Amino acid sequence: MTKSLNPMEQGAWRTLVGLMTRLPAALDTQLQRESGITHFEYFVMTLLSEEPGHRLQLNELAQKANASLSRLSHVVSKLERLGWAERVSISGRRGAQAVLTDAGFRKVTEAAPGYVECVRGLVFDGLDDEQTRQLRELGEAMVAQLDRGLTRGLGRSTRPVTNFGLEDHENR
Repeated sequence: MTKSLNPMEQGAWRTLVGLMTRLPAALDTQLQRESGITHFEYFVMTLLSEEPGHRLQLNELAQKANASLSRLSHVVSKLERLGWAERVSISGRRGAQAVLTDAGFRKVTEAAPGYVECVRGLVFDGLDDEQTRQLRELGEAMVAQLDRGLTRGLGRSTRPVTNFGLEDHENR
């Protein structure tokens, strides 16, 4: 039987849910109003802009963006239509690379000051250096736990196939 959240866990969870729902919405609103792009599109273009040659294998980009390959592929297709990215096949290798175009680099560079101002105003202006360090440590611990839970099949539409309970089924 699953143990209920205690009052401290419940309060922490509700705070985290508030952060997870309100912060992405605020970032999306700011970026769409000022630059006509979503936060995820900006994040993907930023990741590409930081790579040598502004290119990265799609599967590696998906991993860095914390996204499924299908979600990333959809966004790269949109960026291609807008002229901000392109897919390049690599002969002799499986998969493709996403490449940020010069226009895409200009777009992400133009959006960056407003984005940074928004992130500072919504998050970091309210934290001192110690709280920022703690935020990073907590975030890293939470991402590691999330990865462990996902590996176990939690939060996915299908759980990994295991032999747990198989013996019970066979003995019936």
